[in-house]
Amino acid sequence: MTTTPNCFHCGEPADGEPPITLELGGKTRHFCCQGCKAVCQTIQNEGLTGFYDFRTEPAVTPRQLTAPEVSRLREMDHPLVQTSFVASVKGAQEAQLLIGGITCAACIWLLENHMKQQPGVVSFSVNHSTQRARLVWSRDQAPLSDLLIAIHELGYTARPYQADEAERALKAEHRSMLIRLAIAGIGSFQSMMLAFPLYFEMVNDLSPQFVSFFRWFSLLVATPVVFYSAAPFFRNARRDVLSRHLTMDVPVAIAIGLAYLASAWVTVVGGDEVYFESVCMFTFFLLLGRYVEVQARYRAGLTGNALAGFQPTVATLVTGDESTIVPAHQVRPGDIIRVRPGETLPIDGDIVRGQSTLNEAALTGEYLPETRYPGDPVHAGSINGENPLDVRVTKAGAQTRLSGILRVLDRVQAEKPRVARMADRMAGKFVSRVLILAPIVWLGWWLAGSDNAFDITLSVLVVTCPCALSLATPTAITSATVKLRRLGFLPTRGHTLESMNTVDTVVFDKTGTLTRGELSLVATEVIGNMDQQACLQLAAGLEQYSEHPIARVFQKRAAAPVEQVQNHLGGGLSGRLQDRSLYIGHRGFVEQYITVPCPDTGQHRGMEIWLASDQQWLACFRLDDQPRDDARSAIKALQDEGIRTLLLSGDRSDHVSQVASELGIDEAIGQASPEDKLAVLEKLKAEGRQIMMVGDGLNDLPSMAGAGISVAMGSAADLTQLKADAVLLNGQLLQLVEALKTSRQTRKVIRQNLWWALVYNACALPLAAAGLVPPWLAALGMSVSSLVVVLNALRLGRAPARQTPDHGLVGARTPA
Repeated sequence: MTTTPNCFHCGEPADGEPPITLELGGKTRHFCCQGCKAVCQTIQNEGLTGFYDFRTEPAVTPRQLTAPEVSRLREMDHPLVQTSFVASVKGAQEAQLLIGGITCAACIWLLENHMKQQPGVVSFSVNHSTQRARLVWSRDQAPLSDLLIAIHELGYTARPYQADEAERALKAEHRSMLIRLAIAGIGSFQSMMLAFPLYFEMVNDLSPQFVSFFRWFSLLVATPVVFYSAAPFFRNARRDVLSRHLTMDVPVAIAIGLAYLASAWVTVVGGDEVYFESVCMFTFFLLLGRYVEVQARYRAGLTGNALAGFQPTVATLVTGDESTIVPAHQVRPGDIIRVRPGETLPIDGDIVRGQSTLNEAALTGEYLPETRYPGDPVHAGSINGENPLDVRVTKAGAQTRLSGILRVLDRVQAEKPRVARMADRMAGKFVSRVLILAPIVWLGWWLAGSDNAFDITLSVLVVTCPCALSLATPTAITSATVKLRRLGFLPTRGHTLESMNTVDTVVFDKTGTLTRGELSLVATEVIGNMDQQACLQLAAGLEQYSEHPIARVFQKRAAAPVEQVQNHLGGGLSGRLQDRSLYIGHRGFVEQYITVPCPDTGQHRGMEIWLASDQQWLACFRLDDQPRDDARSAIKALQDEGIRTLLLSGDRSDHVSQVASELGIDEAIGQASPEDKLAVLEKLKAEGRQIMMVGDGLNDLPSMAGAGISVAMGSAADLTQLKADAVLLNGQLLQLVEALKTSRQTRKVIRQNLWWALVYNACALPLAAAGLVPPWLAALGMSVSSLVVVLNALRLGRAPARQTPDHGLVGARTPA
């Protein structure tokens, strides 16, 4: 009788007539259909046959796409459809995709290598745990639908990433892990209840029949623990062995498998010892340690789902006097949407009608609501307070600031800092040494005639599992990143946290960094016979007809009913109130319309704006770019930490010196061009200084690139934020101090974790090899070691009190 061969690609029966075959590697391979053969030919032609060597599960069955399916994929090329998941990056387009059909690591290897050979693809990477892909391609060379079709033709599926779908998948994984943990826990308790009397010889007169019954019952209890709860360890170990990359799952799987098989053999054939309780406890404790780590990541929301939940899927579109609910991805720049109290903004835009407070904690980490007025910019993810707002859309979908933050978080997770890569290499080498040492230990005890050689070998495999070593770095970095994100400090590179702990010099730009970057009213000097409030009302009445940045200083105040207002470009404004003519602007402009000599007010810092009627001078308003509320406190806190501060600005030297003196900065350099700034940084680096540069303008890019760590303010230009190593989203300079402290604390915790892991393994290994650690105690010790590392790392997530000596609450606004 002839056996029907299985398909070489997907594993289905290859029973077609005539047979569908292909010569591959000197052998005839059978296929179930022409689709599998075509995919195999594609893999062979692209030199990717290693896929068949490394895969651990049969590949998905490819099929010819139908016309409706191709048509649906072609719809992905429409600009309106792409607004929800495609963004522009560095002259290319970036799409976030959810890939279906992935069964093992080899699938990812095949997809990544296949897609990199497609026209227009700049990069393609898949996250195995979330099955989320990041595709960067050139739209000029290939439409998105062609690349999606290329994925589908391999037998996989690709669709736009949606946070709610990823959230459901994460919850399903969480539920599955809980079930595995519960089964392992129940199995541990039951098996220990059966093993406990025998351990302590509490039932010496127990008959062999009862001993056999206990063993068979223990086998029944341990079987679901091994085949269900421990299944991920076996899958991962098989993958690691095939890919020749050793991880801690390899000794874990070997220990569980050997202990279970040996115990089952003794139960069936007969013998002295069974290890079912050790198998169950080892699986339970290991799953518990991983569950704690996953819970920490889940609460942190680093997958982006926590932030993505702040972006609504619908918007209220205003057209004339009517409003309609539409999908958020259909909103286009220029549209007007209405945001009611309690609703979350789905887009970035500018307020055209209404005044309200907005909670921007999802974006900046600032928990205090901020008042926003007509003309002010607002961002997706902000929660509207008490009044409805009409907002003109400037960015929607994947172009919003919130979407940009999500992409940065994804990138940070994908990048491993040097210390994490070092820990991974150490863990891999440690695993290989243990796998060599374990059989040597068994051989030594066996030759010595010991009856416990297998027990001792099992303990060696279990107690030296480098779980703590593998968890030491990523858990700490995860906790620290989440803490900084809550504070409004967003690391944008994997090395940022690691590099900040050596900073000893912080260099600041002035405008928009140490100062607010906008004019505010510093003082009002009344000259005529009117009081200060009346003068401000007259100024607001004139300036409400201007769009100049100076006008914004007055426009939020009560305005007098000034009429016939004219705008004199480069000078100021004029108007009439009842029978009087009014003028506001710089001194030279106002002097043209009034014969009374201008009074001398002395030399003052900042800008002077004059108000006069046709009969007399009324007031002089002094405007200036004020230092941020927490600037002085931040400078002092940095200096208290032993960090040198430097102000480096292109503004005139006297003004820069005044700001530096006011804030207590160590050194100030003014009138510095971008080239001058870079030269100063190079000189500092030559002195051995480790520099952090904080700036907000495009002119700061060269100097920020020359610093060890660059930080962009949240108000900085998009390009500046893109090039920076971190973004200070809420503009609170005190968070720089907290970020530096957190970086140093992270380094300390990582060192503590690594030392603990190394010392534990160094002590546990000889004890286990000497036969002093039973298998169940080895499982407990290994798990406790992992939990110590995780819990120590979670200490980094504690948020500090947000208080300042000067103002109480960081970020409190003082009225102009």
